[in-house]
Amino acid sequence: MNLFGQQRKKPQKILILAAIPHGLRLDKEIRNIEDAIQRANERDLFEIKVRTAVRPQDIRRAIAEEQPFIVHFCGHGEQDGSLQLEDDDGNKRAVPPSGLASLFKLHALSVQCVLLNACYSEKPAEAISEYINYAVGMNNPIYDSTAIEFAKGFYDGLGYKISGSQDIFQRAFDEGMVAIQMENLSQDLIPILKKKLLFRK
Repeated sequence: MNLFGQQRKKPQKILILAAIPHGLRLDKEIRNIEDAIQRANERDLFEIKVRTAVRPQDIRRAIAEEQPFIVHFCGHGEQDGSLQLEDDDGNKRAVPPSGLASLFKLHALSVQCVLLNACYSEKPAEAISEYINYAVGMNNPIYDSTAIEFAKGFYDGLGYKISGSQDIFQRAFDEGMVAIQMENLSQDLIPILKKKLLFRK
């Protein structure tokens, strides 16, 4: 399904949230997303906003202020499905899947897709998909290089011209998977796409 509809004439915001960069090349991931959108045939349809070193309150406020079409989180995830954010002192602050689901429940009318590019993020993606049409998570640890390749492919796919009836997020997800496979990376079964019940087939 083409979820842009009549809104394709208005740029849609992609909100990138980055936290706890230790050991990750989040700057490279963000740059590759920006490059993918700039190369896209449909680049005028998107506007990128970036927030770094995010704390829980930063995410709440950023989503409320920006009302993004897509929320992209890059950072660390824990085995229980929690995402690592920061506290006021820059230390780790774990946010459980239930907290993330409650947050996105408040923004179900504006946010269409949430991409959690972090290890063990399948659980929060599943929880978020109760309210948001599309959510992408990772069902295992994922290498930084694989996460970056998936992000590049996803946003390449998002920017391609599509037919009026094509599902843009399924198309973007499939492109991300192909990007991993084309680089001969071994983690091509880790990204998982969750769909709200309305969009499940």
